[in-house]
Amino acid sequence: MKRILIRSGKSPFRVATREEFIQQDLIGTNSGNLLFSDAAHKILLTDRTEVTSNGLRTDSSAKRSQQINEEYDVFVVPLANAFRPTFRPALDRLSALIEQLTIPVVVLGVGAQAGDDYDTERLQAIEPSVKRFMRAVLERSASVGVRGELTASYLRELGFREVETIGCPSMFLHGDTFPRPRDPAPFSADSRIAINLSAQANRVGDLVGLARNAHERFPLLTYYAQNLVDAETLFWGDTSAASGDHDALPRRLTHPLLRENKVRVPLDPRTWLDELSTYDFSYGTRIHGNIAALLAGTPAVVLAHDSRTLELCRYFGIPHRMLAGLPADIHPEELYTQADFGGLLDGHKERFDRFTAFLDKNSLENTFTHGDGGAAFEARLNALDLPPSVEVWDGSDDGALRYRISRLREQLVENRALADRHITTLTKTNKELQKQLAKMQKQLTATEKRIAGIEKRAAIRVGSAIRRRIGKVRPSA
Repeated sequence: MKRILIRSGKSPFRVATREEFIQQDLIGTNSGNLLFSDAAHKILLTDRTEVTSNGLRTDSSAKRSQQINEEYDVFVVPLANAFRPTFRPALDRLSALIEQLTIPVVVLGVGAQAGDDYDTERLQAIEPSVKRFMRAVLERSASVGVRGELTASYLRELGFREVETIGCPSMFLHGDTFPRPRDPAPFSADSRIAINLSAQANRVGDLVGLARNAHERFPLLTYYAQNLVDAETLFWGDTSAASGDHDALPRRLTHPLLRENKVRVPLDPRTWLDELSTYDFSYGTRIHGNIAALLAGTPAVVLAHDSRTLELCRYFGIPHRMLAGLPADIHPEELYTQADFGGLLDGHKERFDRFTAFLDKNSLENTFTHGDGGAAFEARLNALDLPPSVEVWDGSDDGALRYRISRLREQLVENRALADRHITTLTKTNKELQKQLAKMQKQLTATEKRIAGIEKRAAIRVGSAIRRRIGKVRPSA
């Protein structure tokens, strides 16, 4: 039995509550992380493997690395856009852990983060961290799997040749087959449309206009957010109505989409796909939001705004339009009619074979070639009561009031403790400053005394010298 440790927020078979997802951040700030880690879990699970989630918070201590070396046979690391400045501390911690491991380490689909022009100049500051990570991994694996063309080129420019483009594991959730997107009914006001947006893409295109036009056209529209901060807003609520705080993007309860309870944050990939399977069309800037729709058989188009979304679309043949310059009032029907799903479907088997060849090279079996095709995995998931997406809390008792009150009390206690620590630190600092001030005052007084003594002696010497000179020039009687 090969014991596989996988970097993921949670096991696909762990039924976590909304409270646990939010409190422990099981999605790693973004629901898309679970989509590709769950897919990797399914792919690697056979009757000859045991797959265990390591969580997303890296413990790089000697104790933890020794435990991993003793209890597991391989460490599998599915990643997304890990080569970006904001991820550098996490990447360094991951490198520190890997450097202490004696077991193989296999990276599935890491990506670099750049603009849609593929300019990697902004990544220069993190090159030492990227090189450290790559060296650590390649000392323990045959090659590194990357998401697309940009990342492969970037790493080769840094001097790494053992790089293979394999895309993202999420696209192989169904193995060597991919669902043919359903033909939606003629677009109308009754169409069920799912839209997804990423706030940072607002620098590239008019997300506010896209959301507004979609909301006005489709009464049955649902906005699928993916970030932890969005889940917290839906779960906890906010004071924006009382304060008059408004945000042009759907991030506050005063936004029309939230007021009408048309915003969801998916927690578990299985229920996410189940929900999206009931929609006619999906579009937006979230790569995994639209991959989820495609995996559910729902046609989707990505509005690509950076290298992270663009290189995956190009590699997998996912229909996409560039967000830059896209009219805010573009109709989803136009996106659909111009979408070509041929490359996505026709090239999937070849890409799957490339992915599994990468696994073979790194001594990893997969359920589609060496197992039951994921049947046991799916049966086990089907038996679970997994949580639906988070929606807007209306203030009534939804079964989480006790948690909310307990959490608020904990935060109050934590804030008081933090304040006490700050006060203690400030008091200690003040005492130290007082000591330093007293010492400096003493030194100043001593210096003033020395200066006064020097001045007195100098005055005496100068006075004597002057009197002697006067005596020499005084006229004789």
